Amino acid sequence: MRSILSYNFFDSPSAKAIRSLRHRNYRLYFFGQLISLPGNWIQNIALGWLVYRLTDSALLLGVVGFAGQIPSLLLTPIAGVFADRINRRKVLIITQSLSMLIALSLSALIFSGHIQIWHIILAAVLNGLSIAFDTPFRHAFLVNMVTEKKDLQNAIALNSTLFNATRFIGPPLGGLLIALSGEAVCFMVNGLSYLAVIASLLAMQVGLNTNLNKRPSVIADLLSGFRYAWSALPIRFLLIMVITTSLLGLPFQVFMPVFAREVLSGNAQTLGYLIGAIGAGALTGAVFLATRSSLKGIPFIIFISASMFSLGLMAFSISTSLFLSLAVLVVTGFGMVVEFASSNTLLQTMVEDEMRGRIVALYSMSFMGFTPLGSLLTGWLAELFGVQVTVFIAGAFCLLAALLFYRKLPEIRNAVSEV
Repeated sequence: MRSILSYNFFDSPSAKAIRSLRHRNYRLYFFGQLISLPGNWIQNIALGWLVYRLTDSALLLGVVGFAGQIPSLLLTPIAGVFADRINRRKVLIITQSLSMLIALSLSALIFSGHIQIWHIILAAVLNGLSIAFDTPFRHAFLVNMVTEKKDLQNAIALNSTLFNATRFIGPPLGGLLIALSGEAVCFMVNGLSYLAVIASLLAMQVGLNTNLNKRPSVIADLLSGFRYAWSALPIRFLLIMVITTSLLGLPFQVFMPVFAREVLSGNAQTLGYLIGAIGAGALTGAVFLATRSSLKGIPFIIFISASMFSLGLMAFSISTSLFLSLAVLVVTGFGMVVEFASSNTLLQTMVEDEMRGRIVALYSMSFMGFTPLGSLLTGWLAELFGVQVTVFIAGAFCLLAALLFYRKLPEIRNAVSEV
């Protein structure tokens, strides 16, 4: 066992795809997430099914998505400032504990039969507040866990691999749990799974970031982060691309219960299969990135993957066959994770260490903060025109954004070549 976990093993060519696991703190984090993340996906599928079961409203699915993610738009940039200042591990312990309490509280309300839609919206807001701080701290914390920059790209890819492997496992399991035991069990399983991450964080040995008293004001730090992102050409283009895809493309996921029940005439297990298909494609994309050891070609990969996501979205919107829908969602999931993980990789590699928290916060805001606005917009459009028309139009706009990004590739390649 000792030889398997040794430095030499993870440095060998056979361990290329998992080389960042040679760092003890990152190993603890990775295996804690391995236990916790399936619970998150189980809860996600239960949440969408619960809202649609209680309300039969595509609009309220969008409202719940908006409530859960709008805090990321408002608070993530500020959280990024503090991610450059204070102990990241302690903040992550607090955010994970808060999310655990929210999940267990919802489970208790469902078990008692007193659950109402306003409970779900309030819980979504509170959990969104936790995520708004958790995400930039977690991304910035990578540099504390993976102390050699050459392994950072692999750690980001492994995170995506793990996230999407559990996306493949969690939703079908969630659909089965809903069918057998109801949504309350799903929320309880997720709540208890947070204990693994909290335990891994407590077991780590990491130092403090920076002394708060030696830093300028929060507003000054915040503005400097925006100026840095705008002046660095590849960072600016990457963030614009991520914002566009997040606003118009990612909200399609909140409509999965509608596609499962109304378009494909299925049930909760059908919903699990659909989300699992996205996860299968996303997992494939994450493994593809984990085996790469160079930034060469990443900008073009972002364009190709964004195009795959857009075309997959358009094809899924018009499909009425479960088999075809699953196949198309695999392509969509692949394009989605490769686009976002590749963008994250470029940002994390190029950014200066003293700006890391603020830039990853801007990425998190772009990735998560604009999605709730899109959820609200597409939820409203779905009520007027139906979910299939809405998702098709969203995919078409995402394809247009990918083509515009392609026009900027020469400038981005020149900037990346300097890294």
